[in-house]
Amino acid sequence: QVQLVESGGGLVQAGGSLRLSCAASIRTLNNYVMAWFRQCPGKEREFVAGISWSGISTNYADSVKGRFTISRDNAKKMVYLQMNSLKPEDTAVYYCAAVYSPVATMMADILYDYWGQGTQVTVSS
Repeated sequence: QVQLVESGGGLVQAGGSLRLSCAASIRTLNNYVMAWFRQCPGKEREFVAGISWSGISTNYADSVKGRFTISRDNAKKMVYLQMNSLKPEDTAVYYCAAVYSPVATMMADILYDYWGQGTQVTVSS
């Protein structure tokens, strides 16, 4: 069983930055694909960024490319999402997700087995 706990959300002005963290309670984070998703009220959950178990492969939603960076530290069992140049449309609850898989990254939320409780990010204009 994997437990994920997100932190780092908050209120920030447009153009600002936030760094989200995801702590995994697990013996080893190796071989787990990790990702960040987000959900706005009244909208479906959407993929934000994903990272392979080794950290070598990453992919991003077009809406965040060039602004967000996903990274991981397997030794610390942590995954991060650095968010720069934030926009009001980035306002959402952000979720960390994990799945045990050799595939580099995956964008479909139904493929992920473990989810955190979410952390709210609010960007004011």
